[in-house]
Amino acid sequence: MKKPLSKFQMTSIVLLWALICFIIFTQAERIDGMTLTSLFIGTALVFIPVIKSLKK
Repeated sequence: MKKPLSKFQMTSIVLLWALICFIIFTQAERIDGMTLTSLFIGTALVFIPVIKSLKK
């Protein structure tokens, strides 16, 4: 069984993901469907482990 993420790890993951999203939205020439789909899937992959750790 894996150990749940610590509060510091969860905070770091969320802040880094927010930074990546900010960079993508400010630096992208255009925001199209592929960009939004990639961000949506990436967000799910980032936040599912965080939410599971919060529940434990």
